Amino acid sequence: MRVFVAGASGAIGEPLIAELLKQGHSVVGMTTSETRAKNLESQGATAIIADALDAAAVEAALRQAKAEVLIDELTSLPKEQSDMPKYAERDTRLRLEGGVNLLRAAIASGVRRYLQQSSGFFLKPAKGTLADESSPLDINASPSVAANARTYTELETRLFSSSAIEGVALRYGFFYGPKTWYHPGEAAANMVMRQQNPVVGQGEGVWSFVHINDAAVVTVAALTAEPGIYNLVDDDPLPQSVWLPAFAKFLGAPQPTHLSEAEMTAIAGEDAVYYATKLSGASNTKAKRVLGWKPRRLEWLAT
Repeated sequence: MRVFVAGASGAIGEPLIAELLKQGHSVVGMTTSETRAKNLESQGATAIIADALDAAAVEAALRQAKAEVLIDELTSLPKEQSDMPKYAERDTRLRLEGGVNLLRAAIASGVRRYLQQSSGFFLKPAKGTLADESSPLDINASPSVAANARTYTELETRLFSSSAIEGVALRYGFFYGPKTWYHPGEAAANMVMRQQNPVVGQGEGVWSFVHINDAAVVTVAALTAEPGIYNLVDDDPLPQSVWLPAFAKFLGAPQPTHLSEAEMTAIAGEDAVYYATKLSGASNTKAKRVLGWKPRRLEWLAT
């Protein structure tokens, strides 16, 4: 198929384009810079330079691409997690406003299917269970988490409200692997090395991760699957009290310190406590059944 990837220079962009090309698809990647365009072309994709916030440019790009499927991986995330507050407004605008431009242009130019990046870690399942695809996003969580949940809810609602295009929502877990925050030498790993990421309270918040290359493989599988929502997470949903010490050991870092919820709230705010104590893990049963997906074991559990 002819596939258009928006956000082709993000963390998942490079492995996703590599997997699409490997499977024989023709790929057009949208980016905002000449340097990134050259990188896309060096992979074997066709590059189009356009800003997702420019509606006319987006429609022109899609008409030029003559794509059958659009994969929306739009993000604006910093290299360092500490810079997230500076990037939050731009990231939200890019996902919402840029996403509107993409969806409208996709429909206008005859794109058949739209794959939307969503979240597999801001979900609110029934107590004591893993979140499945029927679980809503937690729009009543701590301030920043709730804002993100509302953004993803809007994206999913908008996608599935259109009968003019097939919608697929990809609820990814936390990315790890090359060029992600959780890769050795990158932002989250460096925080653990410096003992800046403590276990909070009982550390009962359950995290679902996914290796970036596995995420690329299963995204390509979703090109031909039935429309709908898919949780794209690995087989190892774990509480912070388990995965964080294991991650530290994997990195060769000192073991994490422990803080009470009150101490963490005073230091880093409600959102940090939510991540550590209230996140809900997700089930990948549907993705494995429908997409035939076999994700690898969480990397740092093998050490």
